[in-house]
Amino acid sequence: MTRTIVASAKKEIAIGFDQPFCVIGERINPTGRKKLAAEMVEGNFETVKADALAQVAAGATMLDVNAGVTAVDPNETEPPLLVETLKIVQSLVSVPISIDSSVPAALKAGLEVAEGRPLVNSVTGEEDRLEAILPLIKKYNVPVVAISNDETGISEDPDVRFAVAKKIVERAADYGIKPEDIVVDPLVMPIGAMGTAGLQVFALVRRLREELKVNTTCGASNVSFGLPHRHGINAAFLPMAIASGMTSAIMNPVRPQEMEAVRAANVLMGTDKDCMTWIRSYKDYQPAAGGTPAASPTPPDGESSGRRRGGREARRARSGS
Repeated sequence: MTRTIVASAKKEIAIGFDQPFCVIGERINPTGRKKLAAEMVEGNFETVKADALAQVAAGATMLDVNAGVTAVDPNETEPPLLVETLKIVQSLVSVPISIDSSVPAALKAGLEVAEGRPLVNSVTGEEDRLEAILPLIKKYNVPVVAISNDETGISEDPDVRFAVAKKIVERAADYGIKPEDIVVDPLVMPIGAMGTAGLQVFALVRRLREELKVNTTCGASNVSFGLPHRHGINAAFLPMAIASGMTSAIMNPVRPQEMEAVRAANVLMGTDKDCMTWIRSYKDYQPAAGGTPAASPTPPDGESSGRRRGGREARRARSGS
């Protein structure tokens, strides 16, 4: 069974098919967050601190840390900014870290100060990226996210995206990097722009698991881009992806609807032993005011009234009534 091991100074976790879904908190990222980007450039990390603590409190398994402030030269400013951000986050939380950068020098600088065994996010199938990133992965003995695009861009053909992932896994093997240290991102397309995006990624995840035997991840919110009430789409997508074999996602754990969906999927997939995480999370749960349904009487045989209704409906359907 494929297991990707990541660790902080105090905590080790496994990403795997037989493990609870790994929630990688996405909030420490200035991309698209002008206020956060400005704060980080000024050396103000109060929002970073607040986001780190809030995500862990909400149930994040790991935290993704990105310091890519695009308003300035990333090759000059990103390495020291990423180092400072990592040090602050690691001083506050005990969960493992995902070091997120497209700048090789920043990744190297981050790896030098990272505690434990972080995940590196990421490498693509482009030759220059493979040659720049894979030696770092081997040197520091860390796992890496492999994104399924290359010099030709992001293909809408899932077979092409699979081929890119396979290429990265094979090239990594040339460096002595094992498949369990490759976490493939098959790339989730926006469902609003491509109606088959969900079906594509579910099929890709199953294929990646069965043929390459690798763990998988994604930017979960990509699927709902451009649509209203995005969190409803995300909350439906996550359990379906988990059932298809996806083992982690970069997502916002502070959204209760999405975390509930993940926790419920863990229960139903059998990775939440004795449902203990669900029970701890929701034992004091109270429905919102005005949303409490009328209580149904407990059936004498101990079945839920919902099951009895379902049974009657099924019998009517079979009899043609």
